[in-house]
Amino acid sequence: MDPRLAAIAPIGLLALSATVMNVAWYWHLKTPSRPLLAAVALSWLIALGEYALMVPANRIGAQTYSLAQLKTIAEVCSLIGFVFVAWVVFGQKPVPSQLAGFALIATGAILVFRGASI
Repeated sequence: MDPRLAAIAPIGLLALSATVMNVAWYWHLKTPSRPLLAAVALSWLIALGEYALMVPANRIGAQTYSLAQLKTIAEVCSLIGFVFVAWVVFGQKPVPSQLAGFALIATGAILVFRGASI
């Protein structure tokens, strides 16, 4: 695989995967009257789509990134996906303290990618 594609494709796939997973985790809150078992079943069905994106992302990404870097990319994408789903689906815009917390997490991500150069 082209090294540039091996570097970029996992990020796109992980971003899509994280957004789908956030939908699986939170969408059922829009219909609290739905029986819990139905919400769990629907969430698992949605999560199957997430796995269909996550597994290839990690398989491709392992050619370019360490496992710690892949996990860090996935977590940053999960936070971005969460903000997107919370805002678009639930109308909850992030407040300054949440953005500050996310910035601290991003700082941690930078440290993971700097690795042994510290």
